[in-house]
Parts: sequence; structure tokens; C-alpha cells
Amino acid sequence: MARILLGVSGGIAAYKAVELVRLATGAGHAVRVIQTPVSLRFVGRATFEGVTGAPVLVDEFEHDPARGAFPGEAAPQHDPIAHLELVRRCEAFCIAPASANTIAKLAHGMADNLLTSAALACTAPLVIAPAMNNHMYDDPATRHNLGLVRGRGVSIVEPETGRLASQGEWGVGRLADPAKILSVVEAALGVAGGPLDGLRVLVTAGGTREPIDSVRYVGNRSSGPMGLALAEQAARRGAEVTLVAANVTLPAPAGVRVVRVETAAELLEATREAFARSHVLLMAAAVADFRPAEALDDKISKSGRDRLSLELEPTDDVLATLARGRAPGQTLVGFAAEHGQGATERGREKLERKGLDAVVVNDISRADIGFDAPDNEVTIITHGEDQHVPFGSKEAVAGAILDAVKDLRTGAGTPSSVESER
Repeated sequence: MARILLGVSGGIAAYKAVELVRLATGAGHAVRVIQTPVSLRFVGRATFEGVTGAPVLVDEFEHDPARGAFPGEAAPQHDPIAHLELVRRCEAFCIAPASANTIAKLAHGMADNLLTSAALACTAPLVIAPAMNNHMYDDPATRHNLGLVRGRGVSIVEPETGRLASQGEWGVGRLADPAKILSVVEAALGVAGGPLDGLRVLVTAGGTREPIDSVRYVGNRSSGPMGLALAEQAARRGAEVTLVAANVTLPAPAGVRVVRVETAAELLEATREAFARSHVLLMAAAVADFRPAEALDDKISKSGRDRLSLELEPTDDVLATLARGRAPGQTLVGFAAEHGQGATERGREKLERKGLDAVVVNDISRADIGFDAPDNEVTIITHGEDQHVPFGSKEAVAGAILDAVKDLRTGAGTPSSVESER
């Protein structure tokens, strides 16, 4: 893939740059990092060195042990000038977060630290993602400086509106989502293909609804963000992605074929058809276990009723049905949304009972990673060692799941599919 140079300037949003590196390396890119001295107050260089596997540079005159090489490259025989060799080799330079101070320096061609010197010497596409207090962002000086750099062909990933670092403050200035920043960098690179290039990946998302009458239904709380994150990350890594979306109202990722369904029966029909030509199934939909034995075409009247009794019957087990008909070379991974203690044990039992390659377990009893939460924390259970994926955005967790899927396919030689009961 590509060689990406990341510049990290000072600001509380510097911690999000770690996730950006995580996503970029997960997509197969080689990343080197330059930090400003102020950024070290927020994230130490050891953190970035750990996630990139390469030295981090801060000062123009410090020695680069890698001599300007990116991970996976051979270092040159001579000892080059650090910022010149890094920008010579990089295929894109992204500054995230870009503080108001750094943007002002870029706008006026200043080169008073390693990051700004590298930017001035760089001929590769430059992407900047501003992050700062809303008053600083809205100040005419900052707006003017952004206009200057934009006029020179720099791509700007606009900040988001929301809660800011200072307690009680709200406004524009939040660093854009790392996944969005990476997509802009990749667009600037013209990236084609990726670690999943050539694979056909089937993803399900959302939750099924089983009708009671023409108005009411039996359903669940899943709205689909985990499945959408899986679809987006798989497409970004070069896969041909089909998304079967059960009652999902969120916008689908770009470049993904979408099939919309409502009930468990419709989900089974759609996935069975798509699974026949898929290499990987990521089934992140929460499929209802039961449905009303009889659904009425009209509305049940409340008038004269003190109570209403429903007789329920089981729905088809979509994942188990697909697993029984799997072909050689297909990979199946299931999600288990468990509540409280014993989640891992129940996930391992599901792995064996349904004949899967992996099960991704998360604890929905936790409000910070349950339904409708933007973040997640999971354990990936396979027939080998369990892998804990720490708390992070669903995009980052999706990247870790796809890393595991890739390892399953290249290591064990068997494909996998992911089903999520969320």
C-alpha cells in the first residue's frame, strides 16, 4: 500500500491521531510520525512508535535510526537529513491534528520546527485536519489562513461540531473522525486495492423486525453501526462488499452494494443468495430468535382489551444455516452480544456449536459499549488464542476484526464469516 507521513501538532486531539495510525496500518499502509514538541505534552512518542513500529522524530537535528525509511523498507546506506528523506519517500503527508498555530505557519511558509520544515519540503499530497477551540477556528485570521493553504491545493478535513476540550464548551473544532481523515488521505493517494483486494465480503447489519400486525412488531435495539463500520473498513481494504441491512436508517458506506430487508426470513433469503459467492461473511445483524406464530394484516384494536397474548415460534438460525452449507475457502465469524459474567464461555460454546471460525464477544451490560454507543470493546474467540480488542471506536474495532479475519485466512487457510447478534 502507501507510505503515509503523519504530522502531529499540539492539542488534546493528538490522542485521536493514535487511532488514525491504527486504522492506516490496519489498511496496509506504512506510517511514519513527526511530532511537534508541544504535542509531546499530550501523547508521548513511545505510543506512536509502538503502533507504527518505526522511530518518531521531533527535532530537526535528531538522528533517525531508520534513516528516513518507512516500515518494510530498507534504510539507505548514507545518513540523510531526516525531514528531507521522510518527505522524499512519503506518498502523502497528513497533519492531524493541525493546530491554529501550525496552520498559520503553513499558510505563511514558516519552517521553524521539524513538522513545518517537512511540510515546506514536501511535494506529495498534503492533507490537514484542523482541531482547536471553536472561537479560534472561527477567528478571521484562522479562516484566512485556511483559505491560503486551500488555495495551494491542500486538502482540508473540516472539523466536526460537538463537545470541546474545555468543560461545558460546545461548537465547531473537534478533530474529524479518524476514519474520515484516512478516507481523504486515501482519496488523495488514489489508493486502489488493499489487504482484502479480490475478496467478496458479505456483511449484515441492524436488527430484524417480526410483524405482529400492520403496525406493531417484535424487534430489538440494534441500529447497525457496527455492521456499517465493518462494511466500510472492508471496502476500504479493497474488498467487494455486499451489505444486507435489516431496518438500518443510517447512511450506507460508499462503494458498498446494499440489500435492505426487514424480517429474519428475508435476511436468510438475502444472505443465502449472496453467501454462495462470498469468501467472508461478517454477520453483524441481530436476528430475532422468535416471531409471532400469526401476523395479522390489519391493526389489532386496543378497545375492550385488558391484555394481549402472543404465541411465538422460533425463526431460522441464519448463521447456523449458512455454516452448514459453507463451501471450502469460506470464512465464518459470529458476534455474540452477551450480558454480564460468563460472556467468553458462552461465546466459545457458540463457536463450537455453530461451526464457526471465530466469534466476537462484547458485553452489552456496559452502557459505554452497548447498543447505540459509538464505541466498543470485544474479545475475538477462535480455535487458537483469544484476542482482546481494547475500548475504541467501532471503526477501530472493525479494523481489528478484519485483521483477525485476514489472519484466519492466511494462517489457518480457512475463510471466515462474522455474525453479530447486536
